[in-house]
Amino acid sequence: MRTYLVAASLIIMSLISCSRSGSTLDEYNLPLYSPEYASGFYITGAEGRESTVVTVTNPWQGADSVSTCLFISRNGESTPEGFDGCIIDGEAKRIVTMSSSHIAMLDALDATDRIVGVSGLKFISSDNILSRRDSITDVGYDGNINYELMLSLSPDLVLIYGISGESPMTSKLKELGIPYMYVADYLEESPLGKAEWLVALAEIIGDRERGKSVFSVIPNNYNAIKQRVAEANLPKPGVMLNTPYNDIWYMPSNGSYAIQLIDDAGGRFVYDKNHGNASAGIDIEEAYRLASEADIWLYPGMATSLDEVKTMVPKFVDTKPFVNDMIFNNNLRSTPNGGNDYYESGIVHPDLILRDLVKIFHPELIDEEFIYHHRLK
Repeated sequence: MRTYLVAASLIIMSLISCSRSGSTLDEYNLPLYSPEYASGFYITGAEGRESTVVTVTNPWQGADSVSTCLFISRNGESTPEGFDGCIIDGEAKRIVTMSSSHIAMLDALDATDRIVGVSGLKFISSDNILSRRDSITDVGYDGNINYELMLSLSPDLVLIYGISGESPMTSKLKELGIPYMYVADYLEESPLGKAEWLVALAEIIGDRERGKSVFSVIPNNYNAIKQRVAEANLPKPGVMLNTPYNDIWYMPSNGSYAIQLIDDAGGRFVYDKNHGNASAGIDIEEAYRLASEADIWLYPGMATSLDEVKTMVPKFVDTKPFVNDMIFNNNLRSTPNGGNDYYESGIVHPDLILRDLVKIFHPELIDEEFIYHHRLK
């Protein structure tokens, strides 16, 4: 009788195991994380399973109804039938990052020790990466990727991005059998949406809850500063942006990342005609008129001094921001080789960028020192 019961138990366990070993992609429709601010990713699972799927939508400019997926297999669970994306087995322990913003997200999660390869090491600001620079490999960038070197790192995952189309890296990575995931934070117009991508990276290292916890602090801080500005109800200074490129002055759209930050900080962008989803070019004469009307001028190229601005646009020395020494740039934390931490750690700290801007627009509201910005002299 005892033998029969043991045998029966083994058969039942076997049936349960078999029933859980296979799955279909349709089963992975259980929402595990739906971003509040980001629009480019979401995380799903299946009932009774530990594996998850990270879906990235429209991961490059101009993409329409494009989705790429990463299946994270856990507890020995098999890949669902019909899945044709990349697959990693368990958490990613060896990661290659192709953007400094990816590094910043992993840095915020205290997970830079998982990074074995980067793109453009000399441009990176992270102290945690620079302190290990002798053990981290630079795999190259743009059209000069050293795939043989990358393969030698045995990466569990490569974090990539696309610009105006599918990344040219994908075909080679597929050929080499290296899993990859698009990280499309740069396409998010919401400052908080960019930062929220750190939750997607927390998922690949097996620590989604930590990612949610780390991220939750950021909107709390951001919205508290935004509310302080709103309650102060101070006049909004006019803000000019940028410098010309090949005699064309490019102005961001009204709903862009930069303009949202300016609005939330209590400023007013002086060019309000761009209602599209890309920067619009204006001529030098119109730019001169706008700069003359502005109270503050932000982001004059890579300039670190007023003399450099004068060299770029000598005609603009009699504009109000120039005369009143109200020209600021975001390159306070630059590396010797031209990297800029504003585009690295700033991506996961829009609250600190906002605080900087409020200090520029309404200095009476902020006591803290600048983190990313400085007044040009």
